[in-house]
Amino acid sequence: MSTTALGTATDPAGPPPAGGTGAPPDPGEAAPDGGGRATVMRAVRLLRPLANLVTTLAAVVVLWIVFLQVYELDPLVAKSPADVWRYLFEGAQAAEHRSIVASGLGRTLLDAGLGFAAGLAAAVAVALVFVLSRSVEQALLPIAVVVRSVPLVAMTPLITLVFGRDLLGTTVISGLVVFFPALVTMTFGLRSASRQAADLCRAYGGGDWTVARKVMLPSAVPAFFASARVGVPGALIGAMLAEWLSTGKGLGYAMLQDSSTFDYDHLWASVAVLTAVSAACYNAIAAVETLALARFAPDTRPGG
Repeated sequence: MSTTALGTATDPAGPPPAGGTGAPPDPGEAAPDGGGRATVMRAVRLLRPLANLVTTLAAVVVLWIVFLQVYELDPLVAKSPADVWRYLFEGAQAAEHRSIVASGLGRTLLDAGLGFAAGLAAAVAVALVFVLSRSVEQALLPIAVVVRSVPLVAMTPLITLVFGRDLLGTTVISGLVVFFPALVTMTFGLRSASRQAADLCRAYGGGDWTVARKVMLPSAVPAFFASARVGVPGALIGAMLAEWLSTGKGLGYAMLQDSSTFDYDHLWASVAVLTAVSAACYNAIAAVETLALARFAPDTRPGG
């Protein structure tokens, strides 16, 4: 029997490929390609909110046009996207129109932003207390349910009486709209933390607040951003409600005045601008969520 035949019979794998040593490839060689793919995936995820924003605004414009066509509304009252565009960007008074809308929008965004931050922060704090103390939850949750069941329109005069008609009052009204949905979502997110991780933290001497900080809060990052995304339009609605019924400032009050002065161009332009800003803020939070989940919860998909 020849040497070649003996080698073939005793080595089922056969001879090594030409130009190689037969050794397995180094896993590290694939790292640059894998790292490149990960970078591309992160870039795609960050660009996804921008694509969603464009899609949302396009869908709103299409539905807007279809609505006007189906119901055949009077063009003196119902303005089309083209009418809003001409009001804001064409004609000799377009710059003045933009200035008026921007002035009211700035006040509304201030009211909504403070209410959004206050409501979300309060929801996180109360949810932590509820999760760490069942007795506190059983005592305070019925009160929260009762307060939530009262229409905010009915509560606004009382809130105005207590907190005034300035920024504090609008912050409370806008914050209440954000607070209750965020409280439910955050409580669920905190309670979804790994029990094994919490037990391990306690085994090493960690107390309840240590467990909350090191286990519960990182696990609740998706719930936090879900609360934030839902809270953006809620904060804007609360701010406009406060402006309608309390402060007499911002786009909310201006839109109320538009309906009585028949300034429908400004009314529809304000609605369009608020819709665009709300969608932009929603998707900006989604972009931040993508970065945060990559750091704290890499196995969780954004928006999930």
